[in-house]
Amino acid sequence: MVGCKTILRPGLGLVMGVALLVLLAGVSPTWAQETAEAVEAAEEAEAGISDAMFTVNNLWIMIAGMLVFIMHLGFATLETGLTRSKNTVNILFKNTTIVCIGILTYALIGFSLMYPGDGWGIGGILGWAGLGVSAGEEGQTIAYADGAYTYWSDFFFQAMFAATAATIVSGAVAERIKLMPFLAFITPIVALSYPITGSWQWGGGWLAEMGFYDFAGSTLVHSVGAWAALAAVVVLGPRLGKYAKDGTVNPIPGHSLPMAAIGVFLLWFGWFGFNGGSVLSADAAGVSLVLVTTSLAAAAGGLVAAGTAYVVNKNADLTMALNGILAGLVSITAGADLMSPVDAILIGAIGGAIVVFAVLAFDKVRIDDPVGAISVHGVCGVWGTLAVGIFGAQGLIATGSPAQLGFQLVGILSIMAFTLVVAFACAIAVKALLGFRVDAAEETEGLDLGEHEMSAYPDFQRVYIKSYHAREI
Repeated sequence: MVGCKTILRPGLGLVMGVALLVLLAGVSPTWAQETAEAVEAAEEAEAGISDAMFTVNNLWIMIAGMLVFIMHLGFATLETGLTRSKNTVNILFKNTTIVCIGILTYALIGFSLMYPGDGWGIGGILGWAGLGVSAGEEGQTIAYADGAYTYWSDFFFQAMFAATAATIVSGAVAERIKLMPFLAFITPIVALSYPITGSWQWGGGWLAEMGFYDFAGSTLVHSVGAWAALAAVVVLGPRLGKYAKDGTVNPIPGHSLPMAAIGVFLLWFGWFGFNGGSVLSADAAGVSLVLVTTSLAAAAGGLVAAGTAYVVNKNADLTMALNGILAGLVSITAGADLMSPVDAILIGAIGGAIVVFAVLAFDKVRIDDPVGAISVHGVCGVWGTLAVGIFGAQGLIATGSPAQLGFQLVGILSIMAFTLVVAFACAIAVKALLGFRVDAAEETEGLDLGEHEMSAYPDFQRVYIKSYHAREI
């Protein structure tokens, strides 16, 4: 027995050794790979973000920036559709040049004003990181934002926002403003005013330190554009024939509701980038929540605006339904990352009702806004920002409290006051130096011929002018 055991032990050892070699030969590469991947994952977690996630984040932010860019086409077609055919070229020219001015001025000075980093000259109120756009030291591009995305991705996305704020003004002042004075008015707004107030929150300024919250810009983008528009409209005055001496409001219908509808759907589509990209990463949970709340608020706003307009005006008004969709989108933008689906529906629905009464109220005080931009972006921007302090959140900040509501109100009023002061100063200065409004004859004939010497619809325009002069004779 002893001999048998002596023989079996080495035999067993030999079998086990061979088995181990076979196992290692077959399994060890996989095991080694998994081990290496685990170590790499641990190292990446310690570093903050993986190479794959870094790439995905950048890809999403760049795509989101492209979606925001599409919004400029939406603004252009919406404004064109809601105004008269004789001003089509003028509307399109303004929307084209605004994008160019917005991107270039943001590169030159705006981005550095909005995100001064350590360059605050007046702590939390005014700062500047230097002239132009530059990645700075070697490697800063990759290390930017703790390695979440690149410096260039951030600039590209933010530049699209800057141009959007300026575009809002175009529709409100349509059909009676001189072209070059308009561009002179809007340039300091987008180059200086917008990035300065933006720095108060997104740049880490005094509003951010206080606790004000505006996720994607109900106030910081939309209301800024609306308050600038309000100042320009007040200085300009209403279009000829809009208001009778007895207080009657004379509707001036746009020439292409199909174009207006296309514009709104382009804006809705672009808003997925506007809000979804503001997560500033491709975080699955964060982006998907934002896209859901954005969609629900828009849908609720459109339906409620249509219903409200039907009750008030006794007709199914397409323009009110379209503006209701935009009202819902603007309303949810400040808290799209915080709200539950039910909250989003309520916020959008209230925005849809508000915009109908806001449009009617501005007409009563003779504020002529051909596209309803001040109502949509200004009044509903205020509502959406206040909603952050009213509705419950997903636990990210202390929303739904009196304190937060106070922070929101301070932010709204301070940005409104600053923007109105700058915009009124710019409008009054431009009016004194260059003139602001076209004369009555040019306004009647249309800005396309008066400002551009061309027509968007040349055959139709010739017939219109001929019949107009025949009536005059």
